[in-house]
Amino acid sequence: MDKRFEQRRQRWARFMDMRAPHSHMVLVRFDEDGQDSVKPYPEKKQERIDWAMRRYERQLERAEWLDDDSIPHVWVFTGTEIFAESFGCNVHRPEGDMPFALPLIHEGADVSKIKVPDLAAPPIALLFEMADELKKRAGSDVLIQTPDVQSPMDIAALIWEKSRFFMGMFECPEAVKELAEKVRQFLTAFLDEWFGRYGKSHIAHWPDYYMEQGMTLSEDEVGAVSADAFEEFFLPELAFLSNRYGGIGIHCCANSRHQWDGFKKIPNLKLLNLNQPIETIMEAYEFFGSHCAMMNHHQMGNPIPEHVMDKLPAGARQAFEFPAATKDEALLAVEKVRQLSGN
Repeated sequence: MDKRFEQRRQRWARFMDMRAPHSHMVLVRFDEDGQDSVKPYPEKKQERIDWAMRRYERQLERAEWLDDDSIPHVWVFTGTEIFAESFGCNVHRPEGDMPFALPLIHEGADVSKIKVPDLAAPPIALLFEMADELKKRAGSDVLIQTPDVQSPMDIAALIWEKSRFFMGMFECPEAVKELAEKVRQFLTAFLDEWFGRYGKSHIAHWPDYYMEQGMTLSEDEVGAVSADAFEEFFLPELAFLSNRYGGIGIHCCANSRHQWDGFKKIPNLKLLNLNQPIETIMEAYEFFGSHCAMMNHHQMGNPIPEHVMDKLPAGARQAFEFPAATKDEALLAVEKVRQLSGN
């Protein structure tokens, strides 16, 4: 099994290496138990650890018979609130739903009052406690899926009431940049410690692809700003993170067609995940086909959509996800993708 997982890691590394022959990846979404996750509330620490271990054990069992490209891993499951909460934001935790941060400030003048927290902040300390326990239980070489890491600007948009935050780009741009810089300082301190403890190789928070080296994050606020604002406020932060960690993978569920030129300016963009209708996704294959690997979400359906794979431009590389209700469907999905892609 160790050899099999090492081969999968090597396939992911080749998949993201645009100098290597192009290939596709396949991940089958099959969970015969259908167990729901434990909501990421602080008081549920032990339940979250136990759930992560049950999930990991099911992945190991599935890997015995399913040869897709997924790699078993443990997950410190969180919401989007963790970094904003560390800066002092209150968090709303609806019963049975995901938590979210409430704004801490409303005006640019308040940015100077914001202090950069340290890693002893309770939300972050809890993450390390859970990750340490999962490593202890699953083994020191287990891969960890990162918590919900967002870009510095996206985290800043949680700390600063969002409508006023966007207005701040026009009224007080230096305050916006100052807050993003404070967030970046904290985020890099966290990532330095995280990768130092658990290794650079990891599973991205969303979607769950393997990253040999680099960092992964969500970048969603770009859908609400112009291309010029992206270049001024977002691009410098993303370029800094990619350069610091040796590459970057980005998830974006916003309508970001107007930012695609800007995405191409991010150095060493290894993988881009767009959640868009199939028409936009097909355009994205043409636009990014020779630039980076992709793992796009769209309504592909089941069984395997041969028409999508047939239309991929030469050189485009895609990590496909397919649902399966039974073991037979899961096995068929892998077999058909391997045949269609020549993998």
